[in-house]
Amino acid sequence: MDQTRIRNVAIIAHVDHGKTTLVDQLFRQSGMFRANQNVAERLMDSMDLERERGITITSKNGSFKYRDYWINIIDTPGHADFGGQVERVLKMADGALLLVDAQEGPMPQTYFVLKKALALHLPVVLVVNKTDKPAARPHWVVDQVFDLFVKLHAPDDILDFPIVFASARDGYARDEPEDADQDLRPLCRKIIEHIPPPKGNPDAPLQMLVSSIDYSPYLGRLGIGKITAGSLNINREIAVVRRDGAIVPARITKVYRFQGVDRVPVEEAGTGEIVAVAGMDAVTVGETYTDPENPKPLPPMEIDPPTLAVQFLPNDSPFAGREGTYVTGRHLRERLQREVLADVALQVESLPEGQGFKVAGRGELHLSILIERMRREGYEFQVSRPQVIFRDENGKRLEPYEELTVDVAEEYAGTVIEKLGARKGRMLSMETERGMARLMYRIPTRGLLGFRSEFLTDTKGMGVMNYVFDGYGPWSGEMRSRRRGVMVSMLPCVTVAYALFNLQQRGRLFLGPGVPVYHGQIIGEHCRERDLVVNPGKGKKLTNMRASGSDENVILVPPVVMALEEYLTFINDDELVEVTPESIRLRKKTAPKRT
Repeated sequence: MDQTRIRNVAIIAHVDHGKTTLVDQLFRQSGMFRANQNVAERLMDSMDLERERGITITSKNGSFKYRDYWINIIDTPGHADFGGQVERVLKMADGALLLVDAQEGPMPQTYFVLKKALALHLPVVLVVNKTDKPAARPHWVVDQVFDLFVKLHAPDDILDFPIVFASARDGYARDEPEDADQDLRPLCRKIIEHIPPPKGNPDAPLQMLVSSIDYSPYLGRLGIGKITAGSLNINREIAVVRRDGAIVPARITKVYRFQGVDRVPVEEAGTGEIVAVAGMDAVTVGETYTDPENPKPLPPMEIDPPTLAVQFLPNDSPFAGREGTYVTGRHLRERLQREVLADVALQVESLPEGQGFKVAGRGELHLSILIERMRREGYEFQVSRPQVIFRDENGKRLEPYEELTVDVAEEYAGTVIEKLGARKGRMLSMETERGMARLMYRIPTRGLLGFRSEFLTDTKGMGVMNYVFDGYGPWSGEMRSRRRGVMVSMLPCVTVAYALFNLQQRGRLFLGPGVPVYHGQIIGEHCRERDLVVNPGKGKKLTNMRASGSDENVILVPPVVMALEEYLTFINDDELVEVTPESIRLRKKTAPKRT
């Protein structure tokens, strides 16, 4: 393939700004599909969890042809918790599309990915998306993005970025909002004109940095990366340079080029191409494929350190082994070791006691996605409350801080400000417009644990909060976690409506009637600070006498159902989340004594 006709483009966007929809339209308009072909929406979001949550979790590759140019698309996650994926896949890009909502403007997690792209000196094309919104303000968004570039100290050549106004849903891009273009050709032209072809000498010894990992049921692990020098072909002997500098011989068995979202086998690939390569079972991110006679390893990527850690423990509850396929500590170890090979932002180490593992990641979402994937694969285990990772520098204790952006109606701003103040947050700015307030805070990561559910309650579900890692700062002092106790079952039983009807006056219930529970299982949140030991299986005593008015209707409030990350941040240090393929339960580490 002609190196000058290749464009490798990363797409940067905040969650829900239309990145995946834009990629769908680019693929459709390139003529990749037949007119009568049934094509799924959000092609790049192939994982079940991505489709359910509407977010990109893992970075993926795709490509399409425009005229005689081959454009490789590198999809980047929009959430900062998956920043480890972003840092490595940007190594494959020669430029970036920055996608920004025409109403909301640049958001915190856009800052994070854009900062990484600017650090690599990637030229950027701004795409102001969703210009069809009634409240769209595209020119205001352009000004905000320019201010962001200045804030991130972008060089002068990148500050003069080209701009496209688009609606990914309707499939058009325009040089000006008032233009009449009805397709995405203006965007494709901007990509070809402003993003350079990949650099590299095709006659030099082979160099390819593995930036991502995929898996084939027939070929095993596939290393994905951009060939920065030389070429690759089937059955070639190569050297793999590990992250620690060790050199291992290998043979290329398959080379795949991306066409759309599919992998297409090719005999040979040249400099500048993004390919998937089979032939090395234990390959991991950051390793270099190079020439065995003249090995020239590329520098491995720098990854920001994790900020949050949880303990993964074998399940030892009374219900252990009933619902899972993989239930032992050995199963846990093997699965976590496989995950570390593909996710360089994750760190795993054995606990000193020998039972369980400390797993460190970027945030609640990063860890909860791993937990959810494992439970769907048949694993059964327990997880502790997340703990932030502290540092000690020059005798001072440091902790991670986040930059938090909150968008709420003005009437709720006072409540949010009060809550964030109690969580050691420091306000950076406050803007109000059209009855909405945008608050920006610098807050310890500890202060955000468990805050989201409280925030949604305070704002009647209408508030939006986003945060991004801002670095380490001085320890902010003691901070209370959960302010209320829990209701704990005093014995194994099956929950009864009559008992729950009486208990719901004491707080919020997590279970409905007819659910088996065990001694020490948490069934709800108490309305007071102390824990309450209860009997959720207590039925009404029956007699053979009936009288008018002695029977009352049992009307139950629907139980509270939380997402997995909410369960993780709800529990205290003496509690665990029990995760199985069929259930998520809360329990005390040590069951209370029966009374």
